[in-house]
Amino acid sequence: MIIRKDGRGLSGIRPVKIEKGYLKYAEGSAYMEIGNTKVICSASIEEKVPPFLKGTGEGWITAEYGMLPRSTQVRKVREVTRGHVEGRTAEIQRLIGRSLRSAINLKALGERTLWVDADVIQADGGTRTASITAGFIALVDAIRWMKQEHLIEPHLSVIQHQVAAVSVGILNSQCYLDLTYEEDSVAEVDLNVVMTDKEEIVDIQGTGEKRPYTPDELQQMLTLAKMGIKMLVQEQKKVLGLEKKPLP
Repeated sequence: MIIRKDGRGLSGIRPVKIEKGYLKYAEGSAYMEIGNTKVICSASIEEKVPPFLKGTGEGWITAEYGMLPRSTQVRKVREVTRGHVEGRTAEIQRLIGRSLRSAINLKALGERTLWVDADVIQADGGTRTASITAGFIALVDAIRWMKQEHLIEPHLSVIQHQVAAVSVGILNSQCYLDLTYEEDSVAEVDLNVVMTDKEEIVDIQGTGEKRPYTPDELQQMLTLAKMGIKMLVQEQKKVLGLEKKPLP
């Protein structure tokens, strides 16, 4: 049996800590730790939609993602200083946005936009997957606030299912769940998987970093991802009180 540096087996997930309502001013927010990765997510309401949705009665969810300069081992230059958004950042923002939209009945929002901001304050692998998992909590927090403020009718069902995400990969021909940065940086194959609480796939980002991978290996990684997401969904339920309440 292979034991990783942090004491986990190959199918182990790092310790998880989640807190909702983390920020004072945001309509919804969450703080998440998974191992040494730490992310703060907020959800903010804007009373307008992108031009392509005007007059449709439908809302929108979009995301912004960023890493603090010393979230990494070497200082990372702020993108505002560079004067442009990096390709990696744009890709992650799109992933977070479409993952969270998959969980929502956008018609129930009315013509409003929910902005989900994910800020990485410490990075040790899995920052995009943690942003999705915590972003969902911030989103639910904001929608509950909207119902309390009568911006959305209390009887309307807005959240269709839970969404969470985890990384998996292949190192030395073995499948690993929830990779640290050290593991991810040398992985032969790297996969980010987004699923619902019903084990439906929302998104898969998979790359053969050092070699191609087989359909059998893909299936093994998806099986591991399903295990990890099941654990994360349970953590979401605890934080949001969904063990006794339905989704808002």
